[in-house]
Amino acid sequence: MKVIANFFKQLKDYPSAIAGLAIIFLMVCLAIYAVFAIPYEQAVKLWRGDDKVWADTPRNARPVWFNWFYKEKQPVTINLNSAKDPSLKSVQDLGGGMSMVDVVFEFDYNYDGFPSEISLFFTSKFNSARPNVDITWITPDGREIPMSNIALSASNTYTISQDNALSRRLRGVAPEKGLFADPNDPSKVVKGTYKMVIEGLVFEEGADYDAKLVVYGKLHGLAGTDHRRRDITIALLWGTPVALSFGLLAAVGSSLITMMLAAAAVWFGGWVDAVIRRINEIVMILPLLPILIMVGLFYSRSIWAILGVVILLGIFGSSILSYRSMFLQVKQSGYIEAARAYGASSGRIIFRYMIPKVIPVLIPGFVTQVPSYVFLEATLAVLNLGDPLLPTWGKLLNDAYSEGALFTGHFYWVLQPAILLVLTGLGFAMLGFALDRIFNPRLRGL
Repeated sequence: MKVIANFFKQLKDYPSAIAGLAIIFLMVCLAIYAVFAIPYEQAVKLWRGDDKVWADTPRNARPVWFNWFYKEKQPVTINLNSAKDPSLKSVQDLGGGMSMVDVVFEFDYNYDGFPSEISLFFTSKFNSARPNVDITWITPDGREIPMSNIALSASNTYTISQDNALSRRLRGVAPEKGLFADPNDPSKVVKGTYKMVIEGLVFEEGADYDAKLVVYGKLHGLAGTDHRRRDITIALLWGTPVALSFGLLAAVGSSLITMMLAAAAVWFGGWVDAVIRRINEIVMILPLLPILIMVGLFYSRSIWAILGVVILLGIFGSSILSYRSMFLQVKQSGYIEAARAYGASSGRIIFRYMIPKVIPVLIPGFVTQVPSYVFLEATLAVLNLGDPLLPTWGKLLNDAYSEGALFTGHFYWVLQPAILLVLTGLGFAMLGFALDRIFNPRLRGL
């Protein structure tokens, strides 16, 4: 305990270490939150889902906090559903099994910009006679705009934004603009309370329908949406545990195994040392990234397969030479000779006396290795060679590149995962450099 207390006392002398620890702590909290808030199965289902999963979210919407910087307030998504709010629906019995079922959607629209899309979704139940609905739009200034008449099936989608007949009635203006525009100045929005009145007629006893109106905004969520309507927050959140897990497992696995191999090579010497050095020489000339690309193309893109290859190649990397030189000095120490004299086994000497002596040197190197493996996983995902199941930061960057996000003005799509990658690297780097000064007295004055 005294050693730990002394360590943290030294750590407080380095503000960069405190900042690095704070960043890492926030990343760990974010990772834990992601795992519990959005379970893995749900995250995969959401990220790999189609338009039906994300039917209620707009396409290529910016984050809602963008309104803090806009002089003209942009709309957010409005969602009204009669199935969830029965007060929106009224039923009048007409006799003979027939009923008048009316749904009235009323909402306030006080934004300066027009919505990106408008859609109306119907679900109905009947035996043979299909319900019929008549849809009318009422503006705050009292104008009534007839929209459509639909004979409902079990499930209907009325994409109002693509209704050409409605567009012609709006003097050639797209419905998502024409329904909200000032008739005297089509470039301006009429603010106030809008209504959509759906007058429905059902022809059978027990027949019914429900409607859902979605007025898609240009802003959505904390992180915005992509070209497939997916909430980018999902990938930002789940990218955190994936990145940290990959980086930590790769760093721990390669560092610990490398240290044990180096200690065994030095202690046993002979052919053991020779074999390990020959393997190290071969691995040193092998390019890591091209090998991982070939593994992803020809074998598996699973993150576990990639992690295994990374650890395997990392074991015999250049660090094994550094550990070997340290263990050569440790081997000549007096306490090693004493341990050998009283008959300590080779395993006891390696794990009880040699490795603990070198571990303090391992810690700074281990910490600084983590971000390099995080960037490696992101690089593979950017090259479209990451795990196809997982929503990750690199996958976001790959999608952004494929869709030309920077050229279409959707820079939030690129900046958010890039900032998280930079913060992760910065946090571990600042902590690692401070630890290097603490464990290596020769660097404390630098």
